[in-house]
Amino acid sequence: MKAVMSIVKLADVKAARERISGIIKYTPVLQCSEADRLTGRQVYFKAEHLQSTGAFKIRGALNAVLKIKEQSHVQDIHPGVVTHSSGNHGQALARAAQVVGLPCTIIVPKGSPVCKTDAIKGYGAKLVECYPSPTSRVEAMEKVRAETGAVFISPYDHLDVIAGQGTIGLELLEQVPDVDAVLIAMSGGGLASGIAVAIKSLRPSCRIYLVAPPGKMMEQCLRSGEREWPNPPQFLDTIAESIRMQQAGFNTFNILKDLAEKEVFEMSNEEMIEGMKFTFHRMKQVIEAAAGAAVAALFTDKMASLPADIKKVGVIVCGGNVDITNLPWYDSFSKGY
Repeated sequence: MKAVMSIVKLADVKAARERISGIIKYTPVLQCSEADRLTGRQVYFKAEHLQSTGAFKIRGALNAVLKIKEQSHVQDIHPGVVTHSSGNHGQALARAAQVVGLPCTIIVPKGSPVCKTDAIKGYGAKLVECYPSPTSRVEAMEKVRAETGAVFISPYDHLDVIAGQGTIGLELLEQVPDVDAVLIAMSGGGLASGIAVAIKSLRPSCRIYLVAPPGKMMEQCLRSGEREWPNPPQFLDTIAESIRMQQAGFNTFNILKDLAEKEVFEMSNEEMIEGMKFTFHRMKQVIEAAAGAAVAALFTDKMASLPADIKKVGVIVCGGNVDITNLPWYDSFSKGY
């Protein structure tokens, strides 16, 4: 077996699993005969929407915070942690900090879903709103860090966060040992890079496919091996607020350019909605738009054109933190979505 060369190693992922075991959930894999029929493949949905805090993010956040706690002396008064987040990582870090007893501040863009901001406050974190742009998020976070000395835990580019997300890959290989491909929605890339490290280390033949909103430029960057995104960083125009970051992280891109397939599935708002509806109707599962993107990718022409030897496909259902009082199709009936 060829070793996967990466700044995050399989050993890091295994250590993360040991660290967070017993606190996070071992999420199930779900199947749907209609998905199998429509795709002509066997599809396995890794149900991270059923994870604690409603998304996969608790894995990485908890791994990072527990490591901080391990490395701090008992008598130390730790200044806590801070991050910026559209909601899911914020919830996860707030919960993780609550578990270990650390102060926590979360920067969120104005207009973030109320179901997510309420959860952040419910876990005892301090919530700070900022202008909805990547630059404003970082500026607000840096201000808090300068004032408090808090440790920044990146939503996606922190190595311990990446390792924690990789534990999903270990579980999926236990549940579907002969999986041939995995579809993963991405924003900064922490989820995809962590899973890629775990799966490609143990099953090199498995293909990792990324799913993103239009304008992501990820395929272009993967093919060139260069960061071709414009600066300053920007958000994409998408209903999936948890995957609207255009640029991948520096660490995550370095991992994904080596381990992910060059073909990237770009899913429109309409397709994300159809993915959500399919899961609601056929599987009776409530998922958010980012997860809907990965589900919808199953039913595209690009998926149908993939090699025939891809018989078993994993789909990472990344989160279920959707505002059910404001579903994205409520104002679009006239468009036929």
